[in-house]
Amino acid sequence: MLRGAALRVTRPRLAVLDAVHEHPHADTDTVYGAVRATLPDVSRQAVYDVLHALTSAGLVRRIQPSGSVSRYESRIGDNHHHVVCRACGTIADVECAVGEAPCLTPSEAHGFVVDEAEVIYWGVCENCSTSVSP
Repeated sequence: MLRGAALRVTRPRLAVLDAVHEHPHADTDTVYGAVRATLPDVSRQAVYDVLHALTSAGLVRRIQPSGSVSRYESRIGDNHHHVVCRACGTIADVECAVGEAPCLTPSEAHGFVVDEAEVIYWGVCENCSTSVSP
């Protein structure tokens, strides 16, 4: 995977990729903690640098719902969307709403060739909705 993206295979890169695969929608601190569990000497800056390189190479996707820190996921290239809980911040994947990528066609493209649509659905997750007293 790394070589296919013209990146050297290093222990930090492999550890970050593993962490992102194991923790979908993880923030940087979660990725850093998971990497430190296997590579205790890795620095926070190294994890940031690897996340940037992996994102730039298209091996991971960075999302940042409004009011949230950056999150990373390994599910790439399928133009899926996300649903975010307003109460606890839980994020889940949602398949494309209708049709093929991009699943939403803008009413005016302003000369752009659109190849992706990013949609975030907001609501309250099942756990939070059942914990709220009527």
